[in-house]
Parts: sequence; C-alpha cells; structure tokens
Amino acid sequence: MLNAILKLIISALVLYLVTRLYSGVSFEPGSTWVSIVIAALVMGVVNAIIRPILLLLSLPINVLTLGLFTLVVNALMLWLVAGLTALNVSGFGGAFVGAIILTVLNWLVDLVLPEKLER
Repeated sequence: MLNAILKLIISALVLYLVTRLYSGVSFEPGSTWVSIVIAALVMGVVNAIIRPILLLLSLPINVLTLGLFTLVVNALMLWLVAGLTALNVSGFGGAFVGAIILTVLNWLVDLVLPEKLER
C-alpha cells in the first residue's frame, strides 16, 4: 500500500515536471497539489485500462510503423487525461510532445527507483 502511494506521488511529481518543462501542457491556474495528484491517479487508471485496449486495436498499424504508432496512443492518453482533469493540453501536437517528455521522464524515474516500488 505504501509503495502504491509513493508511486502515485512520484507520478504526480513527474506530471508536474512535464508542465514546467513544456508550455504545451499545463495545469489550470489556481490548481492545487490535490489536482495534480488526481491527474496522476486518472493517468494511472487510463494507462491501466484504456491504453492496453487501444494498443491491441491498433496492433496492425503499430506493426506497420514498427511501433511508432505507440507514440500516438500515448498522446491520445494524455489528451484524454487532460479532458478529464485540470490538466490543459494545447491540441494534439502539445499532447504528442508532452507524452514524449512524460515517457522519457518516467523511464528515467524507473532507472533510479529500486525494484521494490514497481510491485
């Protein structure tokens, strides 16, 4: 339970860091840390439920593009989270670049964190 809460807080920090690094993704003015944590929670739920379904449905185009279509799916997931939370994304291009930054930052966090947090 503690690992899940810690992973949620780290995900919220990474999402906040994306908003600081790229102006195409931001939180609504006056958003609190609770809004950021809720956005991270929604991102986790969307990535756990909807993303695998979309990846399965887009498997033929993903094979044809050698996996590059996964970047489009990631952008759609960020765009969906923005529609459900206090996160603002400046169109699909903003979601695309924001998703790339989010993916790279999450990859770096996974390199640094010990295995115990991943369970």
